[in-house]
Amino acid sequence: MKKRGSMIIWIDYFDSSIGRRQGRRVPLSIATHAPRLEEVVKAAEAIGLKVEEVVVASHPKRHRSRTGYVRVSKVPNEGKMAALHELAKALTRLRSLKGQAVGKPKERRLHS
Repeated sequence: MKKRGSMIIWIDYFDSSIGRRQGRRVPLSIATHAPRLEEVVKAAEAIGLKVEEVVVASHPKRHRSRTGYVRVSKVPNEGKMAALHELAKALTRLRSLKGQAVGKPKERRLHS
């Protein structure tokens, strides 16, 4: 059901493994491989959006995969694409921080 003052953001908008024809809305440079719903919720909360998640739903272009979506409050004076780009960047930052917290080994450069 449509609610005024909010917009629907599908998880597929950020998935780097699917093409634009299947529903990805952000460029590959800021897309994330297989984002999870809880990651998108945390990223939306990190940039200051009110979030409501819907778990059992599938994107109209990919009706067989039930990825879910997030309903967020509209950002004043910004369009949906600007909000998607901000959310994708926040999702990338969240993933990079998560990788550091887990203890991924850092790359070591050898001096020549």
